[in-house]
Amino acid sequence: MLHPVVLRKTSLIDFPGMISAVIFFPGCNLRCPWCCNRELVLETADCISLEEALIHIKKRRKLLGGVVLSGGEPTLFAGLGALITQLKTLGLQVKLDTNGILPDVLEGLFSSKETKPDYIAMDLKTDPRRYWELLSQNNAKTPDPAKALKQSAVLVRSSGILHEFRSLTLPAIPASYFGETDKAALAELAEDSPWNIRPFMAGNCLNPAWDLYETPV
Repeated sequence: MLHPVVLRKTSLIDFPGMISAVIFFPGCNLRCPWCCNRELVLETADCISLEEALIHIKKRRKLLGGVVLSGGEPTLFAGLGALITQLKTLGLQVKLDTNGILPDVLEGLFSSKETKPDYIAMDLKTDPRRYWELLSQNNAKTPDPAKALKQSAVLVRSSGILHEFRSLTLPAIPASYFGETDKAALAELAEDSPWNIRPFMAGNCLNPAWDLYETPV
């Protein structure tokens, strides 16, 4: 598997309750201006091959409880199901971070025990009706991102997999992406599931102008 990735060898915070490694997949179908993973989204990060990352993980599998698959957007990787199966074969749990824009991929993963993640974290950015504003140029013709997001939320909630939804509080300028209307719309997606809302932190934003904005109070 020569697909380029970025490897965080050890993390105490990315997989709740366990020590993990994190595999970041470059590339994303969204262009959120506040995203702090600029190099991953633009595919300019210093990478190693997925094969190299797996060699390292295999060597340390007795010290690790799991592996996080993040990005960018990992569901864009065509070999995701096979990778999850491979990691599970090593006795590792798998957490998947996703933006939820590709529900068909999630449905496929959830359909088999071998490819089903052990934990899901799905990001909720803004009112689903506004997701078209965040689509990358290559994905601008996505038929209905709001519908896709809602489908993914239902899949995650009904999957039986441990999961959480995640959002960022965002500055009200230059455009309010996380106002009261947005929160109300996203609450309908999260329903009674855990919904963790963290503060926006400027620094290395995809749109450098956002590095000038302060964390909302």
